[in-house]
Amino acid sequence: MNEKYKKIADLPHHQSLNHPQMTLHDRAAQFAPFAALTGYGDAVDETARLVDFAPVLSEDENAVLDERMKKIRENIGSQPEITVMRFVPDERKSGGAFVPFKGKVKRLNEVGRKIVFADGTEIRYDEIFGIESEIFGGREV
Repeated sequence: MNEKYKKIADLPHHQSLNHPQMTLHDRAAQFAPFAALTGYGDAVDETARLVDFAPVLSEDENAVLDERMKKIRENIGSQPEITVMRFVPDERKSGGAFVPFKGKVKRLNEVGRKIVFADGTEIRYDEIFGIESEIFGGREV
């Protein structure tokens, strides 16, 4: 042992009479990472989040959708079950996501340009990018 510290090496650890001893949790907090830019990590994550962009349908694709809407209109009395692929815009950034919805068609609201389903869901025509159903005879959009 170094001669300079020989006199104090065996002395008991000092305990302050005026200040309480710091808890281990508080001592550890002194060495925790510090986030100088609060929310920066969330902003980076949001920017990195991927979204889709709504495609522009060709004339042929629009014609197929029109034919399918006509077939739904012809079968509206039987409440045909369809699966609609719709594009839902993202609330926080440009773009959105394609979301399928399956249900029985209650009616077509031609004035509001919406499909109204038996469960009350309404989907605007301009959100629709594909429709599937058994009433179409297995052809795909």
